[in-house]
Amino acid sequence: MTWPTPQFSRGQVNRAGEILVARDPSSEDLVWAQRVLGNWRACHGYPINTFQATLRQKLRRVDPDALVAQRLKRAPSILGKLRRFDSMQLARMQDIGGLRAVLKSLGKVRDLHEEYKHSRFKHELVDVKDYIEEPKTDGYRSIHLVFRYKNDLAPAYNGLRLELQIRTRLQHAWATAVETMSTFLGQALKARQGEKRWLEFFEVTGSAFAHIERSPLVPGYDALSKEETFYEVAAKEEALQVLDKLRGFSVALDKITGDQSRGSYHLVVLDSQRKTVSIQPYARERLDQAISDYATAEARINSGEQIEVVLVSAGPIDLLRRAYPNYFLDTEDFIRRVERIIEAGHGKTANKRLRRSVLKRRR
Repeated sequence: MTWPTPQFSRGQVNRAGEILVARDPSSEDLVWAQRVLGNWRACHGYPINTFQATLRQKLRRVDPDALVAQRLKRAPSILGKLRRFDSMQLARMQDIGGLRAVLKSLGKVRDLHEEYKHSRFKHELVDVKDYIEEPKTDGYRSIHLVFRYKNDLAPAYNGLRLELQIRTRLQHAWATAVETMSTFLGQALKARQGEKRWLEFFEVTGSAFAHIERSPLVPGYDALSKEETFYEVAAKEEALQVLDKLRGFSVALDKITGDQSRGSYHLVVLDSQRKTVSIQPYARERLDQAISDYATAEARINSGEQIEVVLVSAGPIDLLRRAYPNYFLDTEDFIRRVERIIEAGHGKTANKRLRRSVLKRRR
């Protein structure tokens, strides 16, 4: 197959990004900018495909049961990032091509991180964000490694940036729940945009998960003991009825339509209102068609359809669902983990002494 290669200069790519987030671009400029974005995103397909092979090789030594997935960033997410950060340039965006490794434990995550820190391959590690040692204030925890691609056999892709996310299953469950709840609330909780009470629930739950993994706590909740944190989770869950809402979201197996045979790539379309998921597989040599269909599906979003779409590679359908459970509205793992937290803190919602202790520490 022939992989897409960059057809535009980085200056043109950046100009396209400016047009796409401009208030009132001309139709001619908009069409051109969308074409540039389509090509620029598609060019990351080859680098992340080769990077995945290296990742799987490392995981055979670290955690053979780890979950691996790759994706091309959704256009709405790209534009949202350009709008949120004034200094962001499309050609320098680090996560258009993204890979994810979900490992069984924090120790395994650290082992994989060490593997990459001491690798001798040519790709340059240009940025490291350890959100486990320094959790985000919203509760997010993971390790992000950003590489500048370099391959003498495929110089057309040199300089493209790729992001590898390394996280535990517990951290993956938290991130999935945030994205699923964002879908139904219509609030960008992942970008810290939404109702305060929902943001606070995921903040304190992230800190509770950090207690479980015995890792640094979420800022703003690091003065609370494990028991006090669990109490806060239970109290906020009871007020919002989070678990009941999440239980009602999951997509039933008979609502998953399309060809579920194995493919190198899958185009996943979630209709959250109808609770249906459509899956279209593509062989490796049909990546061009997959990318074209991806753009067509995203155009449906622009026309007002309430859907979410992503082009991913994760292997068979069961692995796809585990790698991207938010596209199946599947938060079963998160629900089970929070239930245990609530059970561990059973009765504490009525414990006035503990409540006074929490409020005092917050002051």
